[in-house]
Amino acid sequence: MERAYVQAALAAENGEVPVGAVIISPDGEILAEAANAPISTNDPTAHAEILALRLAAEKIQNYRLTDCIAAVTLEPCIMCLGAFIHARIGGLVFGADDPKSGAVVSCLDGANLDFVNHHFPVMRGVMAEECSEQLRAFFKARRKKKKAEQNPSPLAE
Repeated sequence: MERAYVQAALAAENGEVPVGAVIISPDGEILAEAANAPISTNDPTAHAEILALRLAAEKIQNYRLTDCIAAVTLEPCIMCLGAFIHARIGGLVFGADDPKSGAVVSCLDGANLDFVNHHFPVMRGVMAEECSEQLRAFFKARRKKKKAEQNPSPLAE
């Protein structure tokens, strides 16, 4: 999770929502790590999880990531949940819950849907406070910047 956290910090430095993801092989090798990049790539699917899955699949030359573990700083959305299911991911570890759009435990019990053909274990709350604080700090800074742009100080002239 520490590696995913570093990736999330890189995303924030690039103006992206700070989410990072790492894919780990069954023998513990880091296959891929990625940072959120939908804004910089103009790609709505460029979530850290999707990018990491793509890199890991390319590395092992197989779109099935059976027995691999995904570590993500924020509870995945429904798109990323679907990608994990299709990749046959072996398990998911995530940091912060996402009460607005988390599709694994918060808004949907996504890892246990009856109608899907693949289920995987989930471990939540790993480095939860650090991951949550990273997100809070990012959005606080963004709101502050937006407010300053909307209300420029007359002393600045």
